[in-house]
Amino acid sequence: MKKLIVFLLLLVTGCSVVRIDTNSIDNIISVVLSKNNTLYNQVGQGYKYYIPRGVSYIESNELNDTLYFNGNYYYLYIDVVSYYYQKAIDYKENKEVYYSKVINNKNGKGYLEINKKDNLYYVEFFYNYSKIEAIVNKENLNDTILNASYILSTIKYNKNTIELMLNDDYFTNRAGKYDEYTSKEDSNKFQIMLDDEEEEG
Repeated sequence: MKKLIVFLLLLVTGCSVVRIDTNSIDNIISVVLSKNNTLYNQVGQGYKYYIPRGVSYIESNELNDTLYFNGNYYYLYIDVVSYYYQKAIDYKENKEVYYSKVINNKNGKGYLEINKKDNLYYVEFFYNYSKIEAIVNKENLNDTILNASYILSTIKYNKNTIELMLNDDYFTNRAGKYDEYTSKEDSNKFQIMLDDEEEEG
């Protein structure tokens, strides 16, 4: 009887259960990013997104959110300028790093790059005009890719709010400079993030 109720609920709600092989990074991003997910449980200025179970929201600073999962911080950057102007992604796959892949599917474009140093992995995942950066160990790498895939794929923008944000008054009242997203070129960035993590720890 219970099986029949579960089946009917799935049939009525239109939900489907998708098993993801989390041993393969290619499979994780292929399955999660191909879904058109409209869930959200976190709202920012001009955007909203879904935080998966187990991931904690720490704080927001303008268009930068800090999240936490299993001992690791995720740094989420929302690029409303590139979204508003529909800026093209300029990234070429790099065979010299641990993992590098251009993402181009029906729901969006971006890339995933992972650099390895000693026993740590620097994840830079750009998709849907937003980016997640994290430094994790091997055991947490695939979970980080899975969580980042869900977060980035669910980001939805409010164009009207962003248009108001992009007027001169909004930026004049901010101390920092806002810039369009540009590709990572600084090879020292990984070491800088490692140093910051050590200071916090």
